[in-house]
Amino acid sequence: MSDPDFLSIPNPELTVRSGERAPWNTPDTRRWGYHNLHRIARHGLHLRSRNVLVLDKAIDMRIEAMPAVAQLTTSTFFSAMTVVKGNTVLFERYAPDFGTNRPHAMMSISKTFMHLIYGELVANDQVDLNATVDTYLPEIGSGYAKASVRDVLDMNVRNDYTEDYEDPHTSALQQELSMGWRVPGPGENEVSTREFLCTIKSDSLENPHATIEYKSANTEVLGWIAERVTGRSLRDFLVEITEAAGLENALHVSTDRDGFPNLNGGCSLTARDLARYGLLFTRRGVGIDGQRVGNEAFLMTTIESASKHRPAPRDWQNYGAQLIVVDRCVGHGGFAGQFLMANLDTGVSVAFFSVVETLSGSDEDYISAISRMAYEVTLLDFD
Repeated sequence: MSDPDFLSIPNPELTVRSGERAPWNTPDTRRWGYHNLHRIARHGLHLRSRNVLVLDKAIDMRIEAMPAVAQLTTSTFFSAMTVVKGNTVLFERYAPDFGTNRPHAMMSISKTFMHLIYGELVANDQVDLNATVDTYLPEIGSGYAKASVRDVLDMNVRNDYTEDYEDPHTSALQQELSMGWRVPGPGENEVSTREFLCTIKSDSLENPHATIEYKSANTEVLGWIAERVTGRSLRDFLVEITEAAGLENALHVSTDRDGFPNLNGGCSLTARDLARYGLLFTRRGVGIDGQRVGNEAFLMTTIESASKHRPAPRDWQNYGAQLIVVDRCVGHGGFAGQFLMANLDTGVSVAFFSVVETLSGSDEDYISAISRMAYEVTLLDFD
């Protein structure tokens, strides 16, 4: 019972008023929310590199001249775009309300960290991708228990977790309570991420379709397994990745109440640092000081074996091990308008931030256009 001498109210920035969305994630305020999620979330990590990858600047006007670049970087949704190769910024543009040192929510681009983590686990024989999830997490619910770790990695599991942002009651929005992105409403209990994952159920896990079964909860299951099999926290892995990428500003990661990082979509970076992070993939996991993260063989296998694809209009993109794969490019999109694309052949990394301000935040045609543009930029000959 609260003290009658003090008045308290649920935090207004995190209280759902209508439509099952917190105020920061509604059309009128989503842009502000994505520019500030690193401080809005209730719990989080703040990680910075000891050494920073120095970036020179040599603008290539061919990028600006591309019609898709010109169109997308002048859209009202646009926040930032940075193109980097090696240690050179080839293109950089920001919206008037954004800037070089401003962090931006990258949403599901966060999932790519799990690819690097599992590359290490596979290289060290710490996880069997063909084993079922309950081999490592006997307490998990039927939504994942008998799924193989590989199918969870590849978004190839069917269960009752839904990610339809047209639906205000979709599981992905309900999960925000455990992620610390909103506070409990009337009759709700605050649960941890692990508790939430155990509530997911399924009568049949098999995916009969050629397209992926995209579920953000998969990433959190993978993170839980990683901690269980190594005895290490996800924070430890993130520190190593941050150092290897040579980030200049902070990697912000929201967590649940227990400190479990929300790698399904809780990371925020500046555009330059997201491009720096993308360069890790072009270098096959070699860090700026020679350290290694992830695993090159696992990355190459992912590129060669990714067979499931996104539904139209993104059916030109394959998916595997928490990465979108297009030819020799890897990356990921983020809910409501972010994208990272890294080309292993050309060494080019493209970071793009924007915020779709519709009610659902979903626009597959727009995300497809962003990813197509990023892919085409990486194909330019900058030598």
